[in-house]
Amino acid sequence: MSAMEKISAAIIGAGMGGLAAAAGLTRAGLKVTIYEQATKFARLGAGIQIGCNAMKVLREWGLEPVLRRAAFYPRSWNNREYDTGDIRFDMIFGPAAEEKYGAPYLLGHRGDLHTALASAVSPELIRLDHKLVGFEQLADQGVSLRFANGTSVTADAVVAADGVHSLVKDQLFGRHEPNFTGRIAYRTVFPASLLNGYAIDDCTKWWGPDRHIVIYYVKPDRSEVYFVTSQPEPGFTVESWSAMGDVGELRRAFADFHPQVRHVLDACPSVHKWALVDRDPLPRWCEGNVTLLGDACHPMTPYMAQGAAMAIEDAAVLSRCLQAVDRNGVASAFRRFEATRRERTSRVQLSSRTNTWLKGPTNPEWVYGYDAWQEPLANPEQGRPA
Repeated sequence: MSAMEKISAAIIGAGMGGLAAAAGLTRAGLKVTIYEQATKFARLGAGIQIGCNAMKVLREWGLEPVLRRAAFYPRSWNNREYDTGDIRFDMIFGPAAEEKYGAPYLLGHRGDLHTALASAVSPELIRLDHKLVGFEQLADQGVSLRFANGTSVTADAVVAADGVHSLVKDQLFGRHEPNFTGRIAYRTVFPASLLNGYAIDDCTKWWGPDRHIVIYYVKPDRSEVYFVTSQPEPGFTVESWSAMGDVGELRRAFADFHPQVRHVLDACPSVHKWALVDRDPLPRWCEGNVTLLGDACHPMTPYMAQGAAMAIEDAAVLSRCLQAVDRNGVASAFRRFEATRRERTSRVQLSSRTNTWLKGPTNPEWVYGYDAWQEPLANPEQGRPA
């Protein structure tokens, strides 16, 4: 391989993490191809909180203007008692947080963030209908990939952004089922016009004794409302993002909540339902010229709204680790990436699991103040800043 030849990188999965990795690695000078098992992209009905830490990464890729136009700019993330509405903690965002943390905090639709990330990647780099079925690390440090459609390819580096049920993770480190938390979530996005003029807060988490609901706008003109719940239901283990839930059952589950909550639930026409899962932090993410990224190595509960943000941070740090390395340096760059990121993502995983984030007065500096472009890169062998 000549000094001028680009490293080829195969990214498995075109979700948030995969597209972010592609955006970062193409800008770092790699020859990138993304392999996605779906036959087309779908705009799923879900909201997403885009934290200041994620926005610092997205800004570098030129995505801040489009996201500001598409997303809602909230005054705060308000935390209230489920029945009285008494304030537990009002986390102020808006201009004050933007000045403090260096970027805005936005509330958007997952589909709009996915579209923005896709716009940062040339369409010809994406191969749809490519479900990975196996891979093999070759003696010359390349990696051979096999897909269900019969295609086989070879790449210098593989980045597996293939989610909580990562085939790559299973093949590298063994198959272990994720932790079913015994809790489920309902979620939906619906037109705010269905509220019939009823005023709701910008963004509020209503804390009940054993359940909660988060409600916020996802459009700058307040035209769409999103909510997501968490409540106990140990027997439910369906993880599909497309599985439908029973609206009547949902309303009964929150019948003793504040009138604002009940009004939102009465207005929503339909909901999706899925089981909440996570994993314990993995001791290793990479092997040779293959690494995991995002939910493949650190899936987490949604209680800190940081799952996608961690994958986006991963992508920025990975692109820095691979900048200007040759084919022989891929494995070392992947170890550096893991050593730089693992402590932070493990802390977020375990903190999110407790579901206490912003429940009372909280200093969020360690989350929102992080800058993936400035974080010191660790020594790949010793795990300390180089």
